[in-house]
Amino acid sequence: MSDATVQQLGPGLWVIDHHFLGVPGVIASYLLAGDDGLTLIETGPTSTLDTLLAGIRAAGFTPDQITQIAVTHIHLDHAGASGALLRQIPHAQLLVHPNGAQHMIDPSRLLASAARLYGDDMDRLWGEVLPVPADRVRVLHDGETFRAGGRELTALDTPGHANHHFAYYDAAHGDAFTGDVGGVRLHRAPYVRPPTVPPEFDPAAWRASIARLRALRPRRLLPTHFGAYDDPDWHLDDLLYRLGEWVGWAEARLTEGADQEAALAELRERGDAEILALDGGTDLLKPYEIATAYAVSLAGLSRYVRKQREARARSQA
Repeated sequence: MSDATVQQLGPGLWVIDHHFLGVPGVIASYLLAGDDGLTLIETGPTSTLDTLLAGIRAAGFTPDQITQIAVTHIHLDHAGASGALLRQIPHAQLLVHPNGAQHMIDPSRLLASAARLYGDDMDRLWGEVLPVPADRVRVLHDGETFRAGGRELTALDTPGHANHHFAYYDAAHGDAFTGDVGGVRLHRAPYVRPPTVPPEFDPAAWRASIARLRALRPRRLLPTHFGAYDDPDWHLDDLLYRLGEWVGWAEARLTEGADQEAALAELRERGDAEILALDGGTDLLKPYEIATAYAVSLAGLSRYVRKQREARARSQA
């Protein structure tokens, strides 16, 4: 990925690079422009809001031309700046999954959950997270189609990474904006990683969501991490493979009472080895660590394995 803040991906479509933590090609927003105004897919975090606004201007627009913001889910790297951005464009609406809407209106529980993961790094990573007024929130439902920057997008309920996750599909152009359910693929690398974050990581649901995406036969996948990829079958195959590999490792390694510090070191060694096997892998280590921090990935895997173990114990009681 270049150092440019904005790149046009086709007629009326731009990707904006947030340069999160000063690193290019980690967090994207997508800007759609048409006769119905601008639609922004993903706000990113408040910590990079100024970069987002600069990207909108670099694409030839002004932020007040945005009529709606559609977030794939409410995690802070995707939707954290929603409240702050909507204060600057008071006529726009936020489009969100029904399971996430209340957490945008009152983010206190969302922030408490994030603070357990990120601790003292919360402000540095995400900046201030402001509430979104309830009358600015439009709840979408699975299969609902809406106009967006001259296109028609369909909201697709796609759990697995989170239970408040939509992918947005543009059937006319074959573009699928996949959020995190399409995995993390950075700097055009032939490597797709599943972000296995807590608390709702669910591999079975994720596999079903991948099957749903594949059945659409999209021309391109546009994950938030990061960019546009025109090899959707290969991409989804690689994501499925790595999802299986990481879950298999977790089920074998994260037994009851497992040393979490040792498991983290092992997961890091495993993940880094996968990346270093790629051409130019050394340059990819930092971007992938930023997008899919090993400690957070381990927390999601550990929670999943523990829930599976508890479910088995209940069934045998």
